[in-house]
Amino acid sequence: MPDRQPDPVLMAGGMTGGPARPEELAPADIDALAALAESYQLRGGQPGLAYGIVAGGSLVHARGLGERWLGGPVPDADTVFRIASMTKSFTAAAVLALRDDGALGLDDPVAEYVPEVRDLSPATADSPPVSIRHLLTMTAGFPTDDPWGDRQQGTPLGEFAEFLAGGVRFAWAPGTRFEYANLGYAILGRVIAAVSGTGYADFVRDRLLRPLGMTSTGFEAAEFSAARLARGYRRGATGWEELVPDPAGAFAPMGGVFSTVSDLCRWVSGFAGAFPPGAEDAGGPHPLRRASRREMQLPQVAMPPQRPSFPADSGAGSYGFGLFVEDEPGHGRIVQHSGGYPGFGSHMRWQLASGTGVIVLANGTYAPAHPLGSRMLNALLRSRQRAASRQVPEPPAVVAGQLTVGGPVPAPPGGPWPETLRGQREVMALLESWDETAAARLFSPNVAQDEPFAERRPKAELIRQRIGAFREDTGRPAEFDSPAHCRWWLRGDRGVVQAEILLTPERQPRVQSVTLAVPPAPDSPLGRALDQVVSLLNEGVSAWPSSLPASGTLDTGLLLRMLRAVAAWAGPCRTGAFCRGDGETAAAVELDGATARLILAISVDPVEHLLQQADITIRT
Repeated sequence: MPDRQPDPVLMAGGMTGGPARPEELAPADIDALAALAESYQLRGGQPGLAYGIVAGGSLVHARGLGERWLGGPVPDADTVFRIASMTKSFTAAAVLALRDDGALGLDDPVAEYVPEVRDLSPATADSPPVSIRHLLTMTAGFPTDDPWGDRQQGTPLGEFAEFLAGGVRFAWAPGTRFEYANLGYAILGRVIAAVSGTGYADFVRDRLLRPLGMTSTGFEAAEFSAARLARGYRRGATGWEELVPDPAGAFAPMGGVFSTVSDLCRWVSGFAGAFPPGAEDAGGPHPLRRASRREMQLPQVAMPPQRPSFPADSGAGSYGFGLFVEDEPGHGRIVQHSGGYPGFGSHMRWQLASGTGVIVLANGTYAPAHPLGSRMLNALLRSRQRAASRQVPEPPAVVAGQLTVGGPVPAPPGGPWPETLRGQREVMALLESWDETAAARLFSPNVAQDEPFAERRPKAELIRQRIGAFREDTGRPAEFDSPAHCRWWLRGDRGVVQAEILLTPERQPRVQSVTLAVPPAPDSPLGRALDQVVSLLNEGVSAWPSSLPASGTLDTGLLLRMLRAVAAWAGPCRTGAFCRGDGETAAAVELDGATARLILAISVDPVEHLLQQADITIRT
């Protein structure tokens, strides 16, 4: 694919030329978006990022911050990033295009097209065959395979066929539960290739990308000039480390696409333009039927309950075909998908009612672009609601009556895999006394690739320094969100931290992810900020204290009202187990109240140590 020259985009406002469009952003909106992006960039999660606002089928605003590569230029709307799991929407669209052609049925057994899965051992004796619909909706029964699946990106097709023929472990009977699994979309790539008679990437290019004019979207870094390509980085012990991009292999259908803010505007606009139902050509020509684009954005399967936030900021969550579907109080239906990958993070989301959307692309490993995209879209929608009602801007009120209470996910039927329990025991042994041979046997290769053992080992020692010699907290039962998952707690004399593992979907599963919450040092900026936020909750003060400096993007008035509402509902709170965090810039800790257990998550920026964010979720 030839490398397209950038379209002229007015980075400060809208498209160049012509009269102003009603969808163009007001200067105050642009300033608010810039403040959110700058605050996010200040956290240091990526060298650079680019974002864009979609409205009325056009890119009406775009901007970049930071560096495309260390020492390089600022990213813009035509800088190419790997978009990782946002790729799944392209794969799902390709499947529906073949369905519309009459080439396959969504309820067809996958084994009709991928013979290697015919002999997979079923999860249960009464399990139905895995169907294309199961793969599209993440209900095939495979366990979550992040981050193992990310490192399979370049797997040759022949090797993947051998892997499938060798067997895959199921966590659930197909059709009974949603669980996010990259493996299912890799298999869909095989289906697309078998039915179309071409390679997966060739079919997506010919059927979707070229008709949409998405000539800055592809599957290999070599398709683009070096000057336009954002290089991916991970934060290592000595700073940013550049990562060599994996080639497009068997797992490309789950996360292999490279694209730009400008091109993704076309993609997002095509989905937003499918509503409301009407003429087939409404919103302009598109290679996928409008009804099929709507179908992708309709709830196909409910997701497991999530722990709610306070105040509630999202409603019921569902999965469509390659897209997440949410119903948010005040904003209606939101469609979105994120991407996380070694070297990159991405997010796209849009409101169906207005067609307004946000795209965020970043070049840091698993950069959490979702929170920034969510805050940007919420800010735009609130601004438009205020303008429509001609009211003076007021922050949203905290309504305690809207609060719902969630709890930990119950143990899966049949319990965890034996390998999961063994993995937990072996991780505990490694934390006590590290053994390279045992680690190499226990972990899948991605564990050391994602974070070298030399960087992982000190975390256990740091936790030991901060909470004392620790052991498994036998007074608190381990939790299992899936047969391949385990969450448990490490108790020391000075505190408790959470540990968590995920196993691969291999026939002989290995640990693909181990996460330890690192508590902050008591006298650190993060530790002091955490103590002060807890004090604000318990003391019910009405004015923000000068001793707790906060970012200009943090609504301290709203936060104080939220803390007072939480205190009225839960009573006085004391800190408990640390759930996640790096111990330096971010921490999440359980708060044990009189009537509920809460989780308080805060972050401070690494430079000025300003409080950037404070969120509360509820856990019984």
